[in-house]
Amino acid sequence: MERAHDVLIRNLCEHTALAEEDLAEIRALTFTLRDFESNEDFIRQGDKPEHSALVVSGMVARYHLLGSGGRQYLAFHITGDLPDAQGLFIDQMDHGLSALGPASVAFVPHRELFIAFRRRPNFGMAVWRETLLDAAIFREAITNNSARPMQARMAHLFCELFYRARAAQLVRGNRCPLPISLAQLGETLGMAIATVNRTLGELRRSGAMDLREGELIVLKWRDLQRLGDFSPAYLHQKRQSPPRA
Repeated sequence: MERAHDVLIRNLCEHTALAEEDLAEIRALTFTLRDFESNEDFIRQGDKPEHSALVVSGMVARYHLLGSGGRQYLAFHITGDLPDAQGLFIDQMDHGLSALGPASVAFVPHRELFIAFRRRPNFGMAVWRETLLDAAIFREAITNNSARPMQARMAHLFCELFYRARAAQLVRGNRCPLPISLAQLGETLGMAIATVNRTLGELRRSGAMDLREGELIVLKWRDLQRLGDFSPAYLHQKRQSPPRA
């Protein structure tokens, strides 16, 4: 497993040019690594955070806890993501974070980050940019769940996750990890379980993709992109070329 420092550096360099002094500041941070089981929370709605989290391996989910006890999944985070960077600037978390499958998460104290930001403002700008990218993904998710038909809604989510997984070097051939249950897909896309099954079946029959044993398999990227009305511009990734399949 990569060191947390290297994982963070690779992710931030996707959108920000970091000087050697910035990299040295990141490598001096104190990370504490913890492993989590599937569906185990590591940040709860209402927490008052003192540490920021970095996904080192696996996938984590951001969600709102509903009064009924159900969940609305808001976003998914993969290796290199800082899923609670907003916690640096707010007093109380208004959402929770949990492991989607087995995941390793590293925690760094807020006080260390603020000291590092004062020393290396460009590093602070890079982390701030992470929060803006999160906001862009949130805006796209609102559009996706509100304005797109069911098949396009699901195809778009699969396109986004596959595209981001490529940037994080998690794609092997035409596959990437996606340890999501059908129930969680429904809680992400605002679909009943019967609709999830029907929509996933339609996408499989299109020949564009498959979802099996915790893996997303993209068979025809351009077809999946067309079905999902997907353009990656909102992800603001500067160094990545599109998939070829």
